[in-house]
Amino acid sequence: MSKRNDARIVIIGGGVIGLGIAYHLAKLGVDDVLLIERNQLTSGTSWHAAGVVGPLRASFNMTQLASYATTLFPLLEEETGQATGYRKTGGYWLARTKERMVELRRIAAMGEITGIDARILCPDELTDTIDFIRTDDLAGALHVNDDAQANPVDICMAYAKGARAGGVRIMENVSCTGIETHNGAVNGVQLSTGETVRCETVVNCAGAWARQIGTMADVPVPLQAVEHMYVVTEPVHGLPDPFPILRDLDSGIYIKGDAGKLVLGGFEPFAKPWDAFGPDGETPFLELPDDWNQFEPFMLAGLNRLPLLEQAGIQHFMNGPETFTPDSLQLLGESPFLKGFFVAAGMNSVGMMCSAGIGKAMAEWIVDGHAPMDLWAVDIARFDRLAASKSFLAMRMEEAVSDVFDMHWPYKQPKAGRNVRCGVLHSKFLDAGAVFGAPTGWERPLWFATTEAEKKFDYSVGNQCWWSAAERESLATRDNVALYELSPFGKFDVIGPDAVALLQNLCAADIDTDHGCAVYSQMLNDRGGIEADVTVTRIDDTSFRVVSGAATRWKDFAWMSRLRDHLGLRVQIFDATSSEAVIGVMGPRSRDLLQNLTSGDISAQAFPFSTSKRIDVGSVAVRATRVSFVGELGWELYIPTEDATSVYQSIVEEGAIHGLAHAGHLTLDCCRIEKGFKHWSHDIGPDDTPLEAGLSFAVAWDKPGGFIGHEALTPRRALSEESDLVNEVFRSLDVRSQVDATQLRRWCGSP
Repeated sequence: MSKRNDARIVIIGGGVIGLGIAYHLAKLGVDDVLLIERNQLTSGTSWHAAGVVGPLRASFNMTQLASYATTLFPLLEEETGQATGYRKTGGYWLARTKERMVELRRIAAMGEITGIDARILCPDELTDTIDFIRTDDLAGALHVNDDAQANPVDICMAYAKGARAGGVRIMENVSCTGIETHNGAVNGVQLSTGETVRCETVVNCAGAWARQIGTMADVPVPLQAVEHMYVVTEPVHGLPDPFPILRDLDSGIYIKGDAGKLVLGGFEPFAKPWDAFGPDGETPFLELPDDWNQFEPFMLAGLNRLPLLEQAGIQHFMNGPETFTPDSLQLLGESPFLKGFFVAAGMNSVGMMCSAGIGKAMAEWIVDGHAPMDLWAVDIARFDRLAASKSFLAMRMEEAVSDVFDMHWPYKQPKAGRNVRCGVLHSKFLDAGAVFGAPTGWERPLWFATTEAEKKFDYSVGNQCWWSAAERESLATRDNVALYELSPFGKFDVIGPDAVALLQNLCAADIDTDHGCAVYSQMLNDRGGIEADVTVTRIDDTSFRVVSGAATRWKDFAWMSRLRDHLGLRVQIFDATSSEAVIGVMGPRSRDLLQNLTSGDISAQAFPFSTSKRIDVGSVAVRATRVSFVGELGWELYIPTEDATSVYQSIVEEGAIHGLAHAGHLTLDCCRIEKGFKHWSHDIGPDDTPLEAGLSFAVAWDKPGGFIGHEALTPRRALSEESDLVNEVFRSLDVRSQVDATQLRRWCGSP
């Protein structure tokens, strides 16, 4: 950039996240960076963070993000001369139930994989180790030796000092008043000084104010600020030094030491939303009024767990804003709705501890154009516009805050914020006995109950309550015929004279096929990793239908659109997800059922696998595509939304003759796993190549012009034979010869 007041990158927000990103950009040699803060550095929410550093998370990559702090924070103090208050204390994750212990054992295993010192303790061991807490109601604990604490303000000042030393400009008391765009990309930031800073990239690190910054650019940022509380005691005589961090997960509380005092906080159900743009929104270092009614359950839980609290007076009640997201995970990455607009916000109370890892990851993401690891779990592209609505976020805050410490059950579904996005056949499925979940915001039948007892969703770490229903539905799919709701899958129409050129570039498979041919393909990144898993159907010379996952709808839309824009191709991409319902009719008798409803010939000869045609079902014209995600004979029927009820009714009435069953999303998952079909984000992702995933059959190695990722992938193909790494491990492992099965059910000597 030529002008002094312009910058390559503008960071909005001078809290621990914005400063962490600025510091790491400087470390990468990017000195054309401007950070603006509407008040003083740390004055939003960072200043009152509790200061816990917890390196161990539930997944590998999230642990990588969090644990980097234990490396950086000590070095940061040495580098900048700014104290950080970093101190290793160790910590204990306490469990009251055997189910929680299962979760902790899994997390302990993650510690072993990632090199973090963590071990499971029985209640007796816990009593011997920390005799100052009540243990008689505990089932055990997880000890994490690497838990630590730091001073959030000092961490911020160290980041700022390091960033300035690397050439980053920091302006305090300057706010963002607008975002300028051009051709779908960031172009500038309007400042409260009246200036406009021209830039290529904006990084929205505005914390509680990030949603409003997003609206300036028409970018949804789904987070909500709530009142978040902790208390600080008066000095406690005889307190162990260092005092370990205690997480009483089943009570929703944490306790930590603080210079001879104690800090007690919690993650409350029915959290109180706070309006960042209300009367107090511009107040720096804001403290909200005490609310003992809200905090009382945590205080009682703390007294129960740590009896010495009874002798400690309360020195300070801290109530300040903190931001949470609908799924209690952070928002990171480039928005799919605006090129160059990055977000790092919605920290769910782990901002300081993750600031090092997030700062490093975001800096590399911005500079390299892709995340340094698979960060889909926290990618802002997982959310659509609806998720950022004020009413939806308020509903989600009923449980999103408490979800941080709540039990993370397998297949857990949200309770708050439900029935917001329902398909046109929702009521029909409800009448058929559907038990709904909302795995991607859409209400989807998880299974279909045949008794009242089967309608109850009882969570478990062992046998699942829906297994009997899934078995019944799977057998119907295998032996007879079943109906699936497939409407939430992402659907895009790619139309224009350059549609073939675009999709040939995007897809590893050859999609320049005959009309009416459906092709399974991956879209790869330039490293050969899988960015999208799609089916592409050619409609005519210049029109294609692309079907992708429900969760990746907007990510995939942006992936296609941005390549189109980069290449300057004459292509329009339309999102058709909501304009059509999709019914899957699957199973060996699916042909018999559908043939009785259509005048078209759907025999194996006339309608082979991977064929897509217009047919009539009853009185309605639909597009029928013979593909199957369950591994059986079947068709996906793409139906105009207004005609879906009529088609559904025709199928159900005819299906009564053929023994049609309804089948849910969980059965779909069971069947595709049995068949070995991959699912993006669970089985494959941007760090996996088709070679490693056993998907090279879907790669057209020699198609004219190649495809994105071809250059990176070809040498790997030449070096080794294709291998399915996971299956190879299981084939070589004889569990029965290496593991005493009785030990698999034991913990601390008890079955």
